[in-house]
Amino acid sequence: MPPAAHEAASLASILIQKCSSTTTVRKARQLHALILTSIPTVLQSLFLHNNILSMFARCGSLADSRLVFDKMPHRNIVSFNALIAASSRSSQHASLTLKLFAQLEDDGLRPNGSTFTSLLQASSLLEDCLMGSLLHTQLIKLGFWGDTCVQTSLLGMYSNCGDLASAKEVFTSIGDKDDVAWNSIIFGCMKNDDIAEGFHLYDKMVRSGTIPTQFTYSMILNACSRQKDHDFGQLVHTQVIISGTPTDLPLHNSLLDMYCSCGGIHSAIQVFSRIEYPDLVSWNSMIAGYSESGHGEKAMEMFVQLQQTTFAKADEYTFAAIISATGAFLASDYGKPLYAQVIKRGYEKSVYVGSTLVSMYFNNGDTDSAQKIFSSIAEKDVILWTEMITGHCRMADGENAIKFFHGMSQEGLRIDSLALSSALSACADLVTLKQGQMIHCQASKTGYDVEIAVCGSLIDMYAKTGDLQAAELIISDVGSPDLKCWNAILSGYSHHGKAKEALKVFDEILEHNLRPDQVTFISLLAACSHCGLVDEGIILWDFMIQSGFRPVAKHYSCMVSLLSRAGLLEEAEKMILESPFSGYNLDLWRTLLSSCISNKKLELGVRAGEQVLSIDADDSATHVLLANLYAAAGKWDWVKRMRRKIRGQMLEKDPGLSWVEVLNDICVFSSGDQSHPKIDEMRAELQRLLGNMRRLDTDFHR
Repeated sequence: MPPAAHEAASLASILIQKCSSTTTVRKARQLHALILTSIPTVLQSLFLHNNILSMFARCGSLADSRLVFDKMPHRNIVSFNALIAASSRSSQHASLTLKLFAQLEDDGLRPNGSTFTSLLQASSLLEDCLMGSLLHTQLIKLGFWGDTCVQTSLLGMYSNCGDLASAKEVFTSIGDKDDVAWNSIIFGCMKNDDIAEGFHLYDKMVRSGTIPTQFTYSMILNACSRQKDHDFGQLVHTQVIISGTPTDLPLHNSLLDMYCSCGGIHSAIQVFSRIEYPDLVSWNSMIAGYSESGHGEKAMEMFVQLQQTTFAKADEYTFAAIISATGAFLASDYGKPLYAQVIKRGYEKSVYVGSTLVSMYFNNGDTDSAQKIFSSIAEKDVILWTEMITGHCRMADGENAIKFFHGMSQEGLRIDSLALSSALSACADLVTLKQGQMIHCQASKTGYDVEIAVCGSLIDMYAKTGDLQAAELIISDVGSPDLKCWNAILSGYSHHGKAKEALKVFDEILEHNLRPDQVTFISLLAACSHCGLVDEGIILWDFMIQSGFRPVAKHYSCMVSLLSRAGLLEEAEKMILESPFSGYNLDLWRTLLSSCISNKKLELGVRAGEQVLSIDADDSATHVLLANLYAAAGKWDWVKRMRRKIRGQMLEKDPGLSWVEVLNDICVFSSGDQSHPKIDEMRAELQRLLGNMRRLDTDFHR
């Protein structure tokens, strides 16, 4: 190249380098065209070609970079590195890097550390661990293992791809670990849900003298949010202040999210007040924080302020948070304008807002509206399906909860632990062992059967369906059972009349230094009631009071049942009168009334019945019980009066329902039910069976 052309190429390259960081694609094309038309001879310069290629890459125009690359008469490793680096920044083009790497080798060029750094970044972006592993092998062969930048990129690739074991091996081999290496391994732990290890590595990073970056602090604070670890989050905030690290907007938002998620709404307010220009993430965190802390009105005030600001506009996450905060008011005049905005913007069909609406409708007891929202959403995710399952469980509609669980499975979605726990709870309530066993198999396949929440639901399901041996096996396999697990097995023993086993479980709860709760004592008192263990029941009652528990109505109900069954009716009446529920709780007086029938205590039974009728004069069950009480005492005139009153006031008991599981479907029916679509076929089959039995001289009463 002539000296003049060489000088022109150098000047053009300097101009390109100065413009590359700030120019747009349009201006880059204009500059390229100017060079082509003004000094065409400079295009023989490989140095200039590489600078033009890099300029388009920095502008984000891979198409222009590729066009320049393809027209270059000669290429060197810098040319390939520029295009590989540009391709590795986008998941859409990352797969192109391997083709360029193969072309580089075909051209007889040797890759360098920058080549492998970009290739590993592409592997990380694609989460292609196999591609990264092959590159790992190749870079060792070519002698780049000692390159710190390459090692750090390799560490980042393994961390992002989920191969934490390989990431730790690479991390250990790095001699001088900088903040990028520490951040990469901590990020890998957080992404793979090994948060405890991530916290441990953060502590080692600080102790090693490496100064955490804003990204480090944000990662740790986000993990604190997930763990609801307010104390550690507050400690990290203190370290941020002491270190003098500049607090940018992402770090401010991480602090906000941590405090809001951990219930520190007052600290969150202080952080928010220090942000000069809050973005939408900041506003959403505050609205969600107020919502989760039960300050619905404050959340609405924050929402109104957001609408008045020019820096951010509400999105679907904003509406989901404000709906969660004010859900109980959406049907009122207070909430209608808000709901109108949701409809106007089309967010009711957003899966995120839809999930919140579904939860809100279930909380308000409106199953039909929840179903309508669910049906209107085209792309249903795991959260939405899970809301339908848990919502039906909250409504005591186990049958539909199980149907939605199977529907979720058929959609091919990955079942999460909350969906499994809810479906198992539905099986427990319906006492359907076969369904529960099928869901247990799914929990085992997905690996969720080792999670403590799922274990608790499995124990509860097996205990309530009568398979206590399976429940015992599961709790014995749990390393450190929590109170929910113990309560589940305790409830099973209580339900099946195994009071001694229940009392042993209580001893184990205390041995594990767990504090019993109200559920624990309800199961224990019920077990004592079923088995007539009066002394043990009284001891437990005294222990509960001395431990600082305030008995609820269910506790009193168990004690009244225990005393009544033992014939201690006067003591039972005294306990009811001394309870804070005597003036409005029907069950306590009905329990006493039932025991008066079997013990023929007419006067006390009448008093108990009068107490119920003073609360609810139309209570049909009590009228029936009084009639039975008079019959047991031989007061037939009073029996006739009660029965006339029942007929005259048209007091009818709600019919009892039965169910049967047929081909994984649950059929509910009552005595004399004629509504089944195949009732005629069922009658014909019954008559056929009866005829066969008569021909065989079967004794029907045996």
